[in-house]
Amino acid sequence: MLDPKLADDILAAVDAGFAAQTEYTRDLVRFPSLRGQEHTAQDFVFDSLKERGYAMDRWAIDVADIEQHPGFSPVKVNYDNAINVVGTHRPREEQGRSLILNGHIDVVPEGPASMWSRHPFDPHVDGDWMYGRGAADMKAGLGANIYALEALRALGYQPAARVHVQSVTEEECTGNGALSCLVRGYRAEAAIIPEPEDDMLVRANVGVLWFRVHVRGVPVHVREAGSGANSIEASFPLIAALRELEEKWNQEKLGRPYFDDVDHPINFNVGKIEGGDWASSVPSWCTFDCRISIYPGWDPKEKAAEIEACLAAAARQNSYLANNPPEVEWNGFFAEGYVLEEGSDAELTLGRAHAKSYGKSLESFVTPGYLDGRVFVLYDDCPCLVYGPYSENIHGFDERVSLSSVKRVTGTIALFIAEWCGLEAL
Repeated sequence: MLDPKLADDILAAVDAGFAAQTEYTRDLVRFPSLRGQEHTAQDFVFDSLKERGYAMDRWAIDVADIEQHPGFSPVKVNYDNAINVVGTHRPREEQGRSLILNGHIDVVPEGPASMWSRHPFDPHVDGDWMYGRGAADMKAGLGANIYALEALRALGYQPAARVHVQSVTEEECTGNGALSCLVRGYRAEAAIIPEPEDDMLVRANVGVLWFRVHVRGVPVHVREAGSGANSIEASFPLIAALRELEEKWNQEKLGRPYFDDVDHPINFNVGKIEGGDWASSVPSWCTFDCRISIYPGWDPKEKAAEIEACLAAAARQNSYLANNPPEVEWNGFFAEGYVLEEGSDAELTLGRAHAKSYGKSLESFVTPGYLDGRVFVLYDDCPCLVYGPYSENIHGFDERVSLSSVKRVTGTIALFIAEWCGLEAL
């Protein structure tokens, strides 16, 4: 355990550096690091870590390196700009335990700018809140990782163990960025991911599957609509069948540790739909993109087969689709869920750090969203502490993060590093 005065000094150093941390986070949010556009934000992170003296590594994800790994998710996009950045601190003498501080740079699409109070990539602070796409999910967390280490440096210390600061991409769609870091050889005795988790620790996390359904129709002039086949309308019973599958899977929550008390752990979403070419033509094509979650312990391959069987059965009930079945394309997340086992040294250390920073005990909860924590827990037997600040409207309009919460989370991380890794004088 840390000396109480040292702990107080660390929190004071976090407070003293928080104005600079806030500006760093605002600078990050200004980069529209959407899928395929992450490289400029990653250049910024690379330069800022290099200026701080870290040993730097930067690379584009290579599918050939990871596609045989059980944690790989299929992709249909070019990865030239899917850049990962890792800055590594190495002490003069390894005395403590190694650590990975991980965060993702990629953000989800912002939607119509007119539906935001201000432009989504023009971050602004109003009271305790910082607004902007990615401010909460999760550029504030990336800043917390970096400035937790800066607080220790301001006191004349550095970790007495190896620390890897990771800024990864593809968290919002495949998880292949964190996986690429693992395959590249980055490992440690614990990991922290400061996702926006409302000042709590994630105890368990669902897996996620992404897929696209292709439906074909028969185009005719709308005056002869009855002689054609409307591919958009043919999609409706398929979506309804997937809703029924969602409810079936939710009924299977009973008896599952950590999930039986969650109201609706399995969520299915049609996130995008396209179809047709002309208002006066019966549409010949329709595609809809879907996301569904799965419980920890479920095999993505088995559940993918169940989804395909569900769609095939629904198609057989439709006179047109029975002879023109839909095609399923797996185009993103193919990820297992995970459970963080209770009582690890890493969790106990985080609990002490949180109690000092917040003045209250650490709570844990179950989230029905995807997290990169599965890469560490499932494939490296590494306790991954997904723990981060309070936020609102992530993936929505006027996304925002509580700055007071970010400061406390940064303090927790700095205290964790000091106890877990140990400290040595600069």
